[in-house]
Amino acid sequence: MTTYPIDATNQSLGRIATKVAEVLRGKHLASYAPEKLANVEVVISNLKSAKFTGKKLEQKTYYHYSGYHSGIRARNLGEEWAKNPQEVFRHMVYRMLPDNKTRDKIIKNLKFQ
Repeated sequence: MTTYPIDATNQSLGRIATKVAEVLRGKHLASYAPEKLANVEVVISNLKSAKFTGKKLEQKTYYHYSGYHSGIRARNLGEEWAKNPQEVFRHMVYRMLPDNKTRDKIIKNLKFQ
């Protein structure tokens, strides 16, 4: 398995996420085939020191609906980032991967230090 280390220090989070999604799918390889899983692992370090552009930390809102009346919960990106930055980043990359049955297998190759 090939390991690609990425240092997130002072880099925009969206730019890192697109690069990670591309590498996880194996699109950087000459042997790329969309139906095959790439034998690649991405390791992210210094995720806490990544930066956000604009006012996303205050304005971007995540919603969760429990299914019950008045069961909607809202939390902004700043609260989510303070609670668990790795899960926020994993969710960003997960949504950039193709929506098929390989997505759950591909995201398992994303690791954090």
